[in-house]
Amino acid sequence: MPAQRPRGLVAVSSVAAILLATSTSAASAHLPPSAVGAPASSSSALSLATSQPSALHSPPLIGVTHGQDERASRAPHPWKPKSKKLPGTRCHAFPKRSAWHADVSGLPVHPRSAQWLASTGAATTRLHPDFGPSYGEQSVPYGIPITIVKSKAKPKKKVRFGYADESDKVRYPLNRRTKIEGGKNASGDRHAIVVHAKTCKLYETWNTRRTSTGWTAGSGAVWSLKSNKLRPAGWTSADAAGLPILPGLLRWDEVKRGRVDHAIRFTVSTSQKSYLWPARHHAGSTNNAAVPPMGARFRLKKSFDVSGYSARARVVLRAMKRHGMGLFTIHGVPVV
Repeated sequence: MPAQRPRGLVAVSSVAAILLATSTSAASAHLPPSAVGAPASSSSALSLATSQPSALHSPPLIGVTHGQDERASRAPHPWKPKSKKLPGTRCHAFPKRSAWHADVSGLPVHPRSAQWLASTGAATTRLHPDFGPSYGEQSVPYGIPITIVKSKAKPKKKVRFGYADESDKVRYPLNRRTKIEGGKNASGDRHAIVVHAKTCKLYETWNTRRTSTGWTAGSGAVWSLKSNKLRPAGWTSADAAGLPILPGLLRWDEVKRGRVDHAIRFTVSTSQKSYLWPARHHAGSTNNAAVPPMGARFRLKKSFDVSGYSARARVVLRAMKRHGMGLFTIHGVPVV
C-alpha cells in the first residue's frame, strides 16, 4: 500500500505527566492493503505535546526517577477504555491503566516540536505502513507476526542471547511453528512475539534463530500482560526502547471492530542518546536536543480533517489523535 506523509500528528514526550496528574489532582495483526485508503498530501501538520506543564505535576523531561515511574504506573487512568482481548486468548494487551492506553489528546505542544519534526523530514517524508502482503518479496507477509501458544505446558526452550545481561534468561515457548518476522530465512530484525494464552505472559525476542544446536536471539524479554511493571532503567528488550512490541502494533482485529485503543509504535532514522518514560533504553546516535529522544509520543492534531479517508483508515487516525504514536525503535524511514 502507498505510504502516507505524516500529516496532522502531535507527539507527547512523557505519558507520565498525565498519569501522575490524575493521582495528584483533586479534580481528577496486521492490516490488509484495503485498510488504509488515505489521500496523499504534501502538507505537514505534525507537532509535539509537552511532558512537563506545571499544572500536570509531571516528572522532568528526561530521566524520570524510579519512584516517579512507580507512581505513574499505579495512578488512576485519565480514561478507562474497554480493551478487547487478544484473539485466541483471554488476555488483554496490558491493563487499562497502562501508558499504552493513555489519552494524550489534551497535552500541550512541546517547545521543541518544530525541531523534532524537522529532524524526521516530516514535511516531505511519507509514513510507511510496514505490514501487509509482500507480493513475493519474501515468503510471508510484511509485519511482525504474533504467535499464540495454547498449550498448558510450561515453556521449555532455552535461548542463548547476544545481549544476555539485559535479557530475561527464562525458558521461552518457541517451536517450529513460531512465526518470525520476515520468515525463517529473513535477514532483517527477525522479531518473534509469542503470547502464552494460559498464563497471559508475553515473550518477545529479536534476531531470533533456530539452529542445529538450539535457539538463539540478540535479546529477549518477558512481560505479564496483567501488569504495568517496566524493565529496569537502562535495559533493552526486543525493541530499542526497552518496551514490549505487541501493544504498539496495529492489528487487523481491532481496526475491523472500529477501535484502536492504544499508542502506535513507529520509527525514525535518528534519535537522541536519551529516553522518556515509559521507555527504558535508547539506541541514539547524537546528543543533539533538536532530535527526538526514544519514547517521545507524537499525536495527530485535533484539527486534522479525517473525512477524506476510508472508514478503516479513520479508525487508525482517530487512535493517532487520542493515543498518539510512540517512538520506540530506529529504522531507515519512518514506519508504523
